[in-house]
Amino acid sequence: MASHNEHKYTPTTKFDYDLFVVGAGSGGVRAARMAAGHGASVAIAEDRYFGGTCVNVGCVPKKLYVYASQFSESFSGSAGFGWSVDNPRFNWASLVASKDKEIGRLQNVYDKLLRDSGVHVVNGRATLVDAHTVKVGDKTYSAERIIVATGGWPFVPDVEGKEHIVTSNEIFNLPKLPSQMVIVGGGYIAVEFAGIMHGLGVDVTIFERGDKVLRGFDEDVRDFLIAEMTKKGIKFMFNTSVDKIDLQCEGLTVHTTDGATIPTELVMYATGRVPNTKNLGLEALGVALDEVGAIKVNDDYQTNVPSIYALGDVTNRVNLTPVATAEGMALVNKLYASKTGVVDYDNIPTAVFSQPNIGTVGLTEAKAHEEYSDIDVYKSEFKPMKNTLSGSSERTFMKMLVVRSTDKVVGMHMVGPDAGEIIQGMAVAIRAGATKAVFDSTIGIHPTAAEEFVTMRKPVA
Repeated sequence: MASHNEHKYTPTTKFDYDLFVVGAGSGGVRAARMAAGHGASVAIAEDRYFGGTCVNVGCVPKKLYVYASQFSESFSGSAGFGWSVDNPRFNWASLVASKDKEIGRLQNVYDKLLRDSGVHVVNGRATLVDAHTVKVGDKTYSAERIIVATGGWPFVPDVEGKEHIVTSNEIFNLPKLPSQMVIVGGGYIAVEFAGIMHGLGVDVTIFERGDKVLRGFDEDVRDFLIAEMTKKGIKFMFNTSVDKIDLQCEGLTVHTTDGATIPTELVMYATGRVPNTKNLGLEALGVALDEVGAIKVNDDYQTNVPSIYALGDVTNRVNLTPVATAEGMALVNKLYASKTGVVDYDNIPTAVFSQPNIGTVGLTEAKAHEEYSDIDVYKSEFKPMKNTLSGSSERTFMKMLVVRSTDKVVGMHMVGPDAGEIIQGMAVAIRAGATKAVFDSTIGIHPTAAEEFVTMRKPVA
């Protein structure tokens, strides 16, 4: 190890490491690399896979599978543009193999990034022994500070027959593609996988115990997405809860609490995620957890045990990959570079890779009306240009919320192709405090869907 004198950060400790990070997902890797860059001696432990949920069983494979599933509509829509694509066929095993190859590449990238920054990588499950000690296998490591960044894990309620179901952890590597499936849940994972599997030729039904999917999203966005997905042939059973799941010789039978029985080949539970805090030794140390097992932290990501910190999904606040990396940077800058930047959790843009996509930033209409007495609502709904020839009936929806007295734009929502790409730029405008007048004076790029956001002239009554 290089002598500490040549580094920017000068530790005063008698420990093996200045920092020990538990979990090599997005937040943990960023924190470890940056701390090492500032001159701290750092170790990181990972018992599953480098890159965490996002790289392995989350955003990355999900988006690749979304792309795969969109080809079915591209092939059928190509005829209107003069193409004839005869008898396209899909091979599930081939997609899984391509995905595995790309994820293997990314895992190696994360591993190399850590080692190149001088972080000591420990493979195995870490548990906390005391406020300054971590155990991995039969080895213990002492550290001045410990960061817990162990992420989240799919939550499955205690339903009879739960051993027969899959979650987002297993869905990417099914031995074969089913002909039909039931997805239980109504969050973003449920609607994303409904679109993926439907596009790959699977007959999909969503069971949701509420009366709509995507609780917490803008009501117009929820309604519009349900209508578009229904048009594609995805079935919804709202106000429906599962009583039990039976294994039959020809497949599974789902029994609902109102007495219906639905035969299916596969049942996927997408009923939320919980913080991954079990069996880490946190309770024995007295680290405070909330009722769902999330680690409680203050504004500096510090737990009630001063040497132990936590960030990312394990704290169950804003469970998004870029938020975890931002938290890792903010914490390390404070600890090892004497910089005091905090993560601003307002106006965080987000996308749902449903089909059609959702992009959103700022307040929903309901929240806007709670916060302001004078909200103007602008809406637009249209058939995207591509669909004038493709034959697809899919439509696009856009919405903007403006405070009348200040002209400030406080919320933007879109359902349609490339919504995530478009809303990313809109998020910059909202964070910069753009007014409706700024949008109105911006010249649109024609012909695009995005230009609609700068040509909305009249609020809805």
